[in-house]
Amino acid sequence: MRGPNRFLTEEEKKNRPRITGKLLKRIFSYLLPYWPKLLLVLLAIVLSSIFGILPSILTGKIIDEGLIGQNLAILVQLILLSFVVLIVSNLIGVLESYLNTWVAQHITYDMRNQMYAHLQKMSHRFFTTSKQGDVITRMTSDISGVQSVIANTLTSILSNIAVLTTSVIAMYQKNWILATVGVIIVPLFVLPTKRVGKTRWSIALKSQEKNDEINQVLNETLSVSGQMLVKLFTNEKPEYEKYQKVNQEMTRLNIKESMAGRWFRVAMNTFTSMGPMLIYLVGGLLIIKMGVTSLTVGDITVMVTLLNRMYQPVNSLLNLQVDVIRSMALFTRIFDYFDMPVEVANRPGAIVPQSIQGDLAFSHVGFFYDPGQPILKDLNFQIPSGHSVAIVGPSGAGKSTMIHLIPRLYDVTEGKITLDGTDIRDIDLETLRRNIGVVTQDTYLFNGTIRENLLYANPQADEKQLIEACRQANIHDFIAGLPQGYDTMVGNRGIKLSGGEKQRVSIARVILKNPRILILDEATSALDSISESMIQDAIDPLLKGRTSLVIAHRLSTIMAADEILVVDQGRIVQRGTHQELVGQDGVYRELYETQFRRALEDQESRRAQPVTLQASLAK
Repeated sequence: MRGPNRFLTEEEKKNRPRITGKLLKRIFSYLLPYWPKLLLVLLAIVLSSIFGILPSILTGKIIDEGLIGQNLAILVQLILLSFVVLIVSNLIGVLESYLNTWVAQHITYDMRNQMYAHLQKMSHRFFTTSKQGDVITRMTSDISGVQSVIANTLTSILSNIAVLTTSVIAMYQKNWILATVGVIIVPLFVLPTKRVGKTRWSIALKSQEKNDEINQVLNETLSVSGQMLVKLFTNEKPEYEKYQKVNQEMTRLNIKESMAGRWFRVAMNTFTSMGPMLIYLVGGLLIIKMGVTSLTVGDITVMVTLLNRMYQPVNSLLNLQVDVIRSMALFTRIFDYFDMPVEVANRPGAIVPQSIQGDLAFSHVGFFYDPGQPILKDLNFQIPSGHSVAIVGPSGAGKSTMIHLIPRLYDVTEGKITLDGTDIRDIDLETLRRNIGVVTQDTYLFNGTIRENLLYANPQADEKQLIEACRQANIHDFIAGLPQGYDTMVGNRGIKLSGGEKQRVSIARVILKNPRILILDEATSALDSISESMIQDAIDPLLKGRTSLVIAHRLSTIMAADEILVVDQGRIVQRGTHQELVGQDGVYRELYETQFRRALEDQESRRAQPVTLQASLAK
């Protein structure tokens, strides 16, 4: 499809927004702070349209008073005046463009800030259920589209109205008969042009559909797996015939679209030529047959020029519906995001405790993502300050959901979680999260330096604190050995570091934060034994003196906990120490037999290997 799409697609027609006074009021609320500059834009548009008709009027005077009147002095004056008008008109156009762009850029600046601030407040649920591409599109393409609406659509409507109005007024001032002829015939020329364009648009859509069909055939049959399947089932001929048929249909449509374009240009040239011819004909009849002395050759020339000046504004205004619907749809999509409720927010009068001790308690806690499908059910347990709890259970038992509730990534749907006896929903959200450190299973690093990723937890930390945190996390020696040291770039999502290195950087980051409550998902099962051992050495000192919840994957961590909670299907089904639980029938013993014991035996086997090798060498 060539050129801008001036017609609504079927999807756009189906999903066209409902334009209400409330929607328009909300849109104009973004324009209101910039009303002085918008008034200047409007004034510039009016002046530009007025100056735009002056060259046509001056051309008529050049013909009548300069050329036909054979007055060289007036001819020179009029030509110089035309140059001055042209320069002033262009300067006004530059001013209008600057003001228009300035307003559009500042409105989109405001909307981007508002959208980003709003998205930052959305709960974790929003980001786990929304498509990331949709979120980014709202922040980029949709809000950038607002700039186009303000800078192009809105000013284009105002400019077209101004040009049309000034042209009609100027024509009626010259001769009302010729002006009426011009006003009547303009829509007759524009409407067929619009019809031809719509036909071509329809053909182009069908052509695009066939092109998509061809691409599908190529992707399926020319891929490695597709080609193998075609050959194994000896379907080369049927596939070729299918491709040939679609290719033939697309070729036919392309020819049809191209010829429609040719006829489109023929129609345009014919219609735009007929208008001036009619003006010349009627003007000639008025001068020659009716003897109208007030009408001159220059006046007829002016009328023809003004008539041509009216084509584009009329054509644009006839397509006003398309521009308005698309603009309203754009604002509606943005406002849909703005209107999404903030699920996790500070309550009025949220408490900011002077200090956090770290006494944590779950009281009849329940949680669901969707009503009728509970994830957690009636959880009750306490963790005194400085104590640790290991959470174990089969995959999908609800362990990760439990720890997400503590920093209020989600809010409980039943019961409450208290910190030092206060419901966490009554505590200032920033204060709560500042006192909670989380080492997640999926370690995330920003695409920056190691230093920048560490200081993300505590921007005020000095070099000494940075190094000490990395020593405790068992990662300083590695970082110091890099050519750029702490200024080494980690790449997108930390891709330049191994899994174990990323984990230790994330542990150092939490150490720099120095939280009262630590939430830890070890996630060492996928690492090699050396990385696992180094991470465990980093974790052990981190747990000391802090209230901690650990989703445990290593038996040593589980055994070191003050209490073990066994979770299954959203409930705590067992609790106690390792010795107590391993002696009971149930989920814990089954996990111990199938996972923990095997991991322990593998670990002991790895430790025994160097001793065995040393003994054999001694022999």
